[in-house]
Amino acid sequence: MSTRENIIGLAEDLIRTRGYNAFSYGDISAVLHIRNAAIHYHFPSKTDLGISVVDRELEKIAHSRAECFTLPADQQLRNVVEFFYASGRKGWICLNGSLTPDYLTLPEPLQKKVETMCRTILEWMTECLEKGRKEGCMRFEGAAADRALLVMSALLSSLLLSRVLGREIFDRTVGQLLKDIELKSLNQ
Repeated sequence: MSTRENIIGLAEDLIRTRGYNAFSYGDISAVLHIRNAAIHYHFPSKTDLGISVVDRELEKIAHSRAECFTLPADQQLRNVVEFFYASGRKGWICLNGSLTPDYLTLPEPLQKKVETMCRTILEWMTECLEKGRKEGCMRFEGAAADRALLVMSALLSSLLLSRVLGREIFDRTVGQLLKDIELKSLNQ
């Protein structure tokens, strides 16, 4: 990987474990054994680095969304949930869950990227739920967009609670969410 990619990767790890406001270029330079000037060469500001981290996540989302477009709705929803699950397995908070608490303190360009990321995940989840309802593999009350908000909120909060109470909290939450819309859990 290039120095630029290593910087983005480490910044992502620091955001997911500490939060955006709790790391500095010094934290990155110490781990990568480079000078802060090398980081500034690629990312003149921390905002630029934060945007690059979110852009990379948006690319991953777009790739996963396109990859599973033709799958049945239940499998598509499992893929959305897997985004959150993957973070939990690494001991991370998902990028949404890590950046949204800091939202009001983030520079405006990064706020816009975080908003785009949240909306993108909600749109994907809403599409999966609407498709699942049409296919008959999911049943739930209310609008799919409202259910997507509930599911995403539960996933985000369960990752946070998992840090304190253990990974099984996330597993139990996911299992109950999927059961509530008549899907089997990811562990089955």
